[in-house]
Amino acid sequence: MRPQPVGVDYTGGELLLVEQRPRAQSRGAVIVLARGEAVIFRTVTVRCEGGGWFASPCATGVSRVHSGERLSLGIIFHDAE
Repeated sequence: MRPQPVGVDYTGGELLLVEQRPRAQSRGAVIVLARGEAVIFRTVTVRCEGGGWFASPCATGVSRVHSGERLSLGIIFHDAE
């Protein structure tokens, strides 16, 4: 395990988001968070493209932590009837 730079709690552990678009290549994003920061995001985006409505699901994950400790919390809200 490598020593961490001063003021850094962990290395690695970035938030990964991959938007899976219909009939198009997936689009990925990497979000780097500092200590105490949080992200709230939707797992499905609905948009109008090419004369129709499409739902684009978003796959999520956390990259491997190389050093230190990182905590993740996933809360799922839905409108089940």
